[in-house]
Amino acid sequence: MSKRKPVFLVALALMLVLGSVVGARQKKIVVGFAQVGAESAWRMANTESIISEAKKRGIELIFVDGQQQQANQIKALRSFIERKVDVIGFSPVVTTGWEEVLEEAKQAKIPVILTDRGVDCADDSLWVTLIGSDFVEEGRRAARWLAEKMNGQANIVELQGTIGSAPTIDRKKGFEEVIAAYPGMKIIRSEIGDFTRSKGKEVMEEFLKAEGNRINALFAHNDDMAFGAIQAIEAYGLRPGVDIIIVSVDAIRAAFEAMIEGKLNCTVECNPLLGRHFFDAVEAILAGKPIPKRIIVEEGIFPQEVARDVLPTRRY
Repeated sequence: MSKRKPVFLVALALMLVLGSVVGARQKKIVVGFAQVGAESAWRMANTESIISEAKKRGIELIFVDGQQQQANQIKALRSFIERKVDVIGFSPVVTTGWEEVLEEAKQAKIPVILTDRGVDCADDSLWVTLIGSDFVEEGRRAARWLAEKMNGQANIVELQGTIGSAPTIDRKKGFEEVIAAYPGMKIIRSEIGDFTRSKGKEVMEEFLKAEGNRINALFAHNDDMAFGAIQAIEAYGLRPGVDIIIVSVDAIRAAFEAMIEGKLNCTVECNPLLGRHFFDAVEAILAGKPIPKRIIVEEGIFPQEVARDVLPTRRY
């Protein structure tokens, strides 16, 4: 019996060591994610993509809805730092004002991933990578399509997104860059629509009241604002998609339905399904693997003519 005891103790010690090693390997990854809000169908699809991918991979996700307020997102980021999460991810509601909290994350040695939108900070070491769309190119695509559709002649009204946000700034920049080459294409009115259907409707009503039948084209920075504008155009007695040619951004399912109805003419894709890309980056960072500073997702542009064929393939 006394001879067996040392063997048993050695075996027990080995089991404990192996158990601790396996436990360390199986330690659940914890990620904090601060979302902009739930202002549009695009954003809700983006949120669902993040949540479902975390669940699929067995990653613990601490998710906070910023409700369109930078203060809420900063508070969330600080709570993630306090909880010592493995990685922080967020879609910044605006581009500026992030240096202090991102420096806090850096001091805590917590890597930060930006999704969908970038930040305007001089020190780009404050985040590891930005995953999302090329908003400037989305604006260019909308302008190129509209220039061809209108033969270079248009009185355009523009529904911008949230003031100070990256997609608003960049889509406007890309759009104006292209139409600058067409003297007959002018933006006659441009206002903030906050990326919401209700605000899009309200601002379009103001455009119509001020400019009336002069308007023959609309560029909406997202589909939801375009839907609100369509309601305003119909209430004014004009035909959306006919009297006023409409191009918007996002390419959600409802946009394809509107194109099939003839009320929307074109939608530029902005892919919200970033969950896979985001958690690929999370796992790569934690494994010590290098990743690009900018990860651009693949996107397209869809005119009215292809809507019926493409709609069945849309996931959002």
